[in-house]
Amino acid sequence: VQLQASGGGLVQAGGSLRLSCAASGSIFSINYMGWYRQPPGKQRELVAAITFGGSTKYADSVKGRFTISRDNADNTVNLRMNTLRPEDTAVYYCNAGKFTAVPGTWLPTGDYWGQGTLVTVSS
Repeated sequence: VQLQASGGGLVQAGGSLRLSCAASGSIFSINYMGWYRQPPGKQRELVAAITFGGSTKYADSVKGRFTISRDNADNTVNLRMNTLRPEDTAVYYCNAGKFTAVPGTWLPTGDYWGQGTLVTVSS
């Protein structure tokens, strides 16, 4: 599976950006897509993910501000980011794969990664 990310850039605090990621190749081998981010000097963390069945998962820090959606027609996942904060500054990575089912929820544990795209939020 190949993941091609687009979007990102520089925005002022309070502004909005949209990230997109298109999947190609062996789509049958994935059942979710999502976004992780890695802030400067910190570990990579989950931002949001969505299963092909429509179940979504968000980091607490972005709930109510970010929205993930999937276009089933072209295997694209979009991340709409509103009310951006300086702490949202990071390299954002598209991720996909087979999720791991755990009691009551699921975990985005896929191994496919796109190239990172930088989001910079100025104060």
